[in-house]
Amino acid sequence: MTVYDPPPGSLPQGVEVRQLFANAELGLHWELLTGEGGLTRKITHSRIQKSGLALVGHMHGFVPSRIQILGETELSFLEGLSPETQHEAAQRFFAEAPSCVIVSRGVRPPEVLIEAARRADTPLILVREKSSVAITAVHTLLDEHLAPRCRIHGVLVDIFEVGVLICGQSGIGKSETSLELVMRGHRLVADDVVECDYRPPGMIFGEPANPLRHFMEVRGLGILNIKDLYGVTAVRDRKRIDLIVDLELWKEGAEYDRIGVEDEHRDVLGVPIRKVTLPIQPGRNMSSIIEIAARAELLRRAGHHPAREFVDQIERATMHGSRTPLPKIRPPRSPNESSAPPPVRLNPAGPQPGLQKPTEEES
Repeated sequence: MTVYDPPPGSLPQGVEVRQLFANAELGLHWELLTGEGGLTRKITHSRIQKSGLALVGHMHGFVPSRIQILGETELSFLEGLSPETQHEAAQRFFAEAPSCVIVSRGVRPPEVLIEAARRADTPLILVREKSSVAITAVHTLLDEHLAPRCRIHGVLVDIFEVGVLICGQSGIGKSETSLELVMRGHRLVADDVVECDYRPPGMIFGEPANPLRHFMEVRGLGILNIKDLYGVTAVRDRKRIDLIVDLELWKEGAEYDRIGVEDEHRDVLGVPIRKVTLPIQPGRNMSSIIEIAARAELLRRAGHHPAREFVDQIERATMHGSRTPLPKIRPPRSPNESSAPPPVRLNPAGPQPGLQKPTEEES
């Protein structure tokens, strides 16, 4: 899978140390040893940095905006130094003003380290869990707080576990189409405003804005609560965006993709997401077409591309002179042309074989 870097300037301003550790979702047993005044420092990097080399004076690559962690190995090394060397290492370490320092495994650090943190007013936090558990918990929460975000006007629906983002100009029928999809058994994620955030490697997730959760606006009906109308199975709080469907009014003379060999993409937070453009005109059931688009996306992910397979079949038949008849491709149908079969013509001279003349009661 290709990894896409978030676009420059899309990262949030950071999260305060106090805000991070006050979150109940962190799930760590922690204790603040010193550095209360530094709890307002900002963490702007989503990854923890192990600081063993910094204790020996190698400060290359040291990032103060990252949380620093000291485990059992680092503490045992520090305790093996002479008191003077311990003091120099601690002063040099906290002189870089790290945003926060975590000591794992519940092992109380040497007093020289606590004193250096107190003088630098740097939060020194003791956690009971081992380093690997603490790193995983902090990474998970930082990914949530520091994820690049944006807002998109549209409706996000979960169709067969495919996150379909329906876009288009205001009033084109996005909510009505999504409501019909919900009635067909699919799940609404967000209506009108979709909060998007980036997650590595190269994934975009969408969720509703808090005031709009489970609500949908339908012109003529007003605000509907989809959860109350159809139950908890009709809504979903969060879903990865896999496909973008752009609805637009049918334009006479406009060219629309009729084969589907070339894929079109839309860039969202630096991640290209496949997009299809569907023209709206009377007689087209958009909910059914979007449902089929979701099924086609599942086939693509399984390695099946019908359009390319069709073109390859034609090319092989042409190159090798195959006598297998090729499928007939009828000319483009006009927008007003009906797809119903022509009516049966009756012979005015009398009933045709197999057809009976209706009686007076039937007529």
